Amino acid sequence: MRIGVVILPEYTWPEARSRWREVEALGFDHAWTYDHMAWRTLAGGPWLGTAATLAAAATCTSRIGLGTFVTSPNFRHPVPWSREVMALDDISGGRFLCGVGAGATDVDATMLGRPVLPPRARVDRMTEFVELLDQLLRRDHVDYDGAYFTARDARTAPGGIRPRVPLIVAGSGPRTLRLARRLGEGWVTIGPADAEDEREWWSGVEKLAARMDELGPPPGFQRHLSLDSCPGYSLSSEARFEDMRGRAHALGFTDVIVHYPRATGVYAGRTATLESVAPRRTDP
Repeated sequence: MRIGVVILPEYTWPEARSRWREVEALGFDHAWTYDHMAWRTLAGGPWLGTAATLAAAATCTSRIGLGTFVTSPNFRHPVPWSREVMALDDISGGRFLCGVGAGATDVDATMLGRPVLPPRARVDRMTEFVELLDQLLRRDHVDYDGAYFTARDARTAPGGIRPRVPLIVAGSGPRTLRLARRLGEGWVTIGPADAEDEREWWSGVEKLAARMDELGPPPGFQRHLSLDSCPGYSLSSEARFEDMRGRAHALGFTDVIVHYPRATGVYAGRTATLESVAPRRTDP
């Protein structure tokens, strides 16, 4: 089972660089950062740009996959974002992973002065975003007419270094699961957002995994589970992480994702725990 680590874009680069390098050196399979304008309880603190952060991370690493967790249609349009995607894949030597979701309903959704969309409309918009991005990454001269996104003879030259950057589609509802199966190389879920305790969360994750099984994903289809969406931090102890990873594996997930420990607040923990669960430990 592959393990990924989210590094929040809240650090100045000299501090952030050491984290990205450490995650690769410890043998983790992929590393991610949030694609938000700001985020929940950290909205009043430092928060840096996603594409620039990942480009810098690409230049100080050589092996690990690098991705957005996840790109949001709240403030992005597929046409300019496709250029960023191709650039990131080029800079990283084909290591970029494009996570994409429906977008949050908090500060991200309101910062540009737009109304917060109801759930169905958010999925409609996400579907258009993924459909158009898929076309832009596959061919040149793209035209698209949607309720939320439009493109006129959108050029994608010089194109990416791969036939298409992998899309990892986030979702927990029937429509988003089908979208992930239809256009994604993988799926990522945070499980049931309204779970009141760990037992209820795992029950919801089990149901989501069963729904994906019913869709019949092809060989090689990636299934990512965000462990820290469960009540309680996954890296509160090595034993907790190993238990969660085992449960995810039993449900058919190919990848689990945790967050780099922070000193205080959300995801507060010890870097020693991250090191203890690493696929490969570095020499002193």
